[in-house]
Amino acid sequence: MTINRANVSAIAEDLYVWLPPKRGWGLANCGLLAGRRTALWIDTPYDPSLAAEFLAESRERLADGVDVDRIVVTHANGDHLWGAGVLPDAEVIATREALEHIHWEPTPQQTHALVTGSDPDSPLGDYLRRHFGQFDWSGTEPVHPDTVFQGELELRVGEYPVQITGLPAAHTGGDLIVHLPHQRAVFAGDVIFGSTAAQPGDHPSHWAGPLENVIAACERILATGARIIVPGHGPVLDRPGVHEHIAYLGHVRERTHALHTAGLTALDAARRIIAERRYPELGLPERLVLTVGAEYRHLDGGEVPNILAAMSQVAQVARELDAGADADADADADRRAPRARADDHATA
Repeated sequence: MTINRANVSAIAEDLYVWLPPKRGWGLANCGLLAGRRTALWIDTPYDPSLAAEFLAESRERLADGVDVDRIVVTHANGDHLWGAGVLPDAEVIATREALEHIHWEPTPQQTHALVTGSDPDSPLGDYLRRHFGQFDWSGTEPVHPDTVFQGELELRVGEYPVQITGLPAAHTGGDLIVHLPHQRAVFAGDVIFGSTAAQPGDHPSHWAGPLENVIAACERILATGARIIVPGHGPVLDRPGVHEHIAYLGHVRERTHALHTAGLTALDAARRIIAERRYPELGLPERLVLTVGAEYRHLDGGEVPNILAAMSQVAQVARELDAGADADADADADRRAPRARADDHATA
């Protein structure tokens, strides 16, 4: 599977967003703020090929002699961090808490080995190949932030202020948001997964939580007064779009707590919420396994699982959903067959 060329759009004065052309794992949005003498990336694409594409697009929009010299990383998932290697001299900025997630997640080369070397007949091996096989990290070295901070950090890119705020654990344990007051824009990272009627997105996958913190982070974004909100994945949103996302998060939180009270396991609770199909337009419903599992850990005081154990559950539920879809398709075909035979007899 290949990824078509991403779309780079100007969304405000000297502010551009790199939007992958489809939804799916690893296809994160990135930003470019272009000053007269300096430029800033907000997040990076997942692998060197995509990052090189974004870099070429960025340089087309920069003045002569200007290059990207700083990268703010909204969190330490590889699809927002690992592309920084194409700018080896750029300063990489992240929260201090993001360092923990870097150590928890497999390295790029370990991930590449897992994707290419896992048993393709197993649920996990099949899932990794289908959703991550288009990326290549075989030569990607781990990326380590040059500057870490806690709380708030303010930068300037030319005449433009950049306000960076670290958050309590939400999508991961080291999230931040980037507020650009001149442009009235916020880059939200994976605190928000964008979706609109015209361009549906995917279900979020939250690793840390609790969802109360994710909702509070969304409300903090709205409190900036920003009119343009760039989510970590999916289409750019306006303020009503963020309110709709908060409603989604509230629904998942309410159902998770109710099913926890009813005595269901986290995995069965995720299966139940998926089966209810409250948001059928969203892709990758199996990712609710991660979000519901994180919420259960806060309710029960459980330990953070190994990432492969968590992804194995995601892959198993995805296989169950595929089997269910195949069974539904066969049942529809069986229901149509008698009608087709009756039509044949009627016209004979």
